[in-house]
Amino acid sequence: MTSALLQSLLKSTGALCALLLVGMFLRAKVPLFRKLLIPASVIGGFLGLLLGPQLWGEAAFLPNVPTYNNFGFEMSQGFNGGHGNAGAVGNILLEAGAPHWEIAQGVASTYATIGLIGGIILGVLLINRASSKGQTVFLKQAAELPASTSYGYTKDVEKQGSLGRETSASSAIETLSIHLGIILIVCGLAYWVRNIAVTYEIIGFEDIPVWPYALLIMYGVNFLLNFFKLDWLIDARVKSHISGAMSDLAITSAIASMPIRAVMTYMLPILITSAIAFVMVYFTTIKMFQLFMPDSFFFERGILSFGINTGVMMTGITLLKICDPDFESPAMEDYSFCYAIRTIIDLLSTPIMYSILAKGTSLQMLIFGIVYTLICYIIVIIGKLMYKSEPSTLLLTQKAA
Repeated sequence: MTSALLQSLLKSTGALCALLLVGMFLRAKVPLFRKLLIPASVIGGFLGLLLGPQLWGEAAFLPNVPTYNNFGFEMSQGFNGGHGNAGAVGNILLEAGAPHWEIAQGVASTYATIGLIGGIILGVLLINRASSKGQTVFLKQAAELPASTSYGYTKDVEKQGSLGRETSASSAIETLSIHLGIILIVCGLAYWVRNIAVTYEIIGFEDIPVWPYALLIMYGVNFLLNFFKLDWLIDARVKSHISGAMSDLAITSAIASMPIRAVMTYMLPILITSAIAFVMVYFTTIKMFQLFMPDSFFFERGILSFGINTGVMMTGITLLKICDPDFESPAMEDYSFCYAIRTIIDLLSTPIMYSILAKGTSLQMLIFGIVYTLICYIIVIIGKLMYKSEPSTLLLTQKAA
């Protein structure tokens, strides 16, 4: 890396960090931002968009784009994965040489913002509605967000969490250096493997974007760490915080560079499909749990899934914590188990999905979506057949009282 490139990287990163800190300040000071739980990265990204060349520079006067082949796919990625997945969509299309990659990323970021804000608002409304109907096991009054959740921090030092374990002595190597080094090595290997597939035109692999390669390699690295009994070297919290910091920067950058005029061209269909998506998520989460598991914390399970499928994992956890503050229901534990099953499915489905996104047609993507949905429902039906209806003791006690 040349000195000029390094300076450019540092300047860009510095600007993004400044936007993040301003976003954190605004989140804490503006009541609306606190109420909607808008992340600092999203606030900072939109601030960068308002102040940057996408709105005021030459980029704002670029001609509108014709409708492109992948439009609509961004909704599923923005709603279920948030702004991180929005950046992944843009990166995949960029690697595939798609000229509309920047617009698709902007559309996906718009869907992610709508899903995140709408998911919180609708989630709280659904919680209050369920509470008034006696459908929540633990919540008996109107839902309120904890102050530390809405403000995004707590001044009480004793209540502040820990970043994680120090798995190495700093005199030898910093713990952060180990974790960051492994993550970046996996990223480098993923690009190297993909370049081999592209260079030698390996059928079935040359169209797969870099992200699935990184996922598979990381599973391999994790296996080797466990095999050689080096798992003590990695702390899940530290790893999570590093990936979270990278996500903050990526989200801020993606929103700040959004081609706003082109995105506004699609605003009406974005709003229509978003409204349809909220209805579908409601019926495939909360109502689905009510249908299949009516006697076992169906609302707590459903609101967790509703939050995750309109935003990110933390959205679902936040909504669940409102109606189940101490996580007494089995919702979180069961979701963790189900996530392991979903990971196995995604290992097979994600490369196919992203290959279709990069090189396929809208019809192929529709067929893939239908097949994927049918497989998921088959698993649900099998689970229902295996599930023995055993009413919750706590719920029965509540009704008897």
